[in-house]
Amino acid sequence: MFKPQELKAFDAYMRLGGVKLAAEQLGTSQPMISRLLSSLEDKAGFELFQRKRNRLAPTPEAFRFHQTVARHLAGMRTLEQEASAIASGQVGHLVIAAQPIFCDTFLLDALARFRKDHPHATVQIVDVGMAEMLRLISEQRCDLAFGITLNAEAFGGDTLSLARCEAQCILPKGHSLGDMKDIPLPRLRKEMFIDLSQGSPLRRRIDHMMETIHVHRTIAAELRTIHGIVRLVERGEGVAIVDPVAHQLVDFDKISIHRLMPAITWDIAQFVPHDRPLSTAGQAFAEAVSDEIENLKRAGIVS
Repeated sequence: MFKPQELKAFDAYMRLGGVKLAAEQLGTSQPMISRLLSSLEDKAGFELFQRKRNRLAPTPEAFRFHQTVARHLAGMRTLEQEASAIASGQVGHLVIAAQPIFCDTFLLDALARFRKDHPHATVQIVDVGMAEMLRLISEQRCDLAFGITLNAEAFGGDTLSLARCEAQCILPKGHSLGDMKDIPLPRLRKEMFIDLSQGSPLRRRIDHMMETIHVHRTIAAELRTIHGIVRLVERGEGVAIVDPVAHQLVDFDKISIHRLMPAITWDIAQFVPHDRPLSTAGQAFAEAVSDEIENLKRAGIVS
């Protein structure tokens, strides 16, 4: 079995044309290079050098063998570089599942932060509802997922709470309730609502609370994303109850934001499929998300 040191010594000798130069490049002594070359020749089973007056002269077989050795060493260098890149999270492909509001807000900043330090890694962000996200986690078809915990269980995933959220009411500027800091839910009884589509965890919670206080809402429009809801409220088409992260989507010249009484709260959570530990790249992306969540906390958007 050839040793890496023997192959490197042979390659250096063949490229540089002498024992002295090979020793200098490899940072070792000339006697060590000579011993490595002799050991390699014994293992090769054919003559690599002709020895004339204490000098080595490569045989034709040595030149042919060197071509193979050079390719092997180049492959080893590539292998080492790839291993180093994987270990540092510089390469790889991540699949991130997330609810639409997160895809439109802090995940964009997290992705930019991650790509800055990991330019050769690729990321696919899948925009999904909570039910589909839980399926992706259960089937281990994503590396990470980000959703909300409104009494939702992650099927087959480990859950980490990142921040506490409190629903906000958004009103078009100039609305009659716009001077109120906190809006009691019953005061919204006569309003036209722009709502999330049926099946959203937040929509279910709002429906339940409204039913509890015997408020029948009039829904003007339903949309899948909060981005679209915000745009309709800006146009004066109704009011909405949204995730606080929607602060990042709002034009404050067109919309005012208010707290609700009673509060509707939940956690932003990170989900990782069971038995699928995060890669180095996955850990780095999770750290980038955590940093962005901290920015939201400092801004008072979440707690």
